Amino acid sequence: MNKEQQLIDVWMKEQGWSYWKPHEILARLMEETGEFARLVNHEYGPKKKKEGESVQDFEDEIGDILYTLACFANSHGISLDAALERSIQKVAGRDKGRF
Repeated sequence: MNKEQQLIDVWMKEQGWSYWKPHEILARLMEETGEFARLVNHEYGPKKKKEGESVQDFEDEIGDILYTLACFANSHGISLDAALERSIQKVAGRDKGRF
């Protein structure tokens, strides 16, 4: 468990909270991913923000996604660092010389 995951876990325990059920975390992840997609569309796509619409930034939206993933990982004893390292190794091996 990385430092950030530990901070989340300690904070949750201090609050006396338990992690949401897996399907609840998934729903939250989809919601946060949708907010990220909306921001990408506003910045790079044809759909621009409406006047008066709240300001968003990529760092906040990515942070929300990572927080949600950390909650899922914590509730399942998964290290985000280890998961990312495995993914990097998989892509590096699979796509070596591909592009």
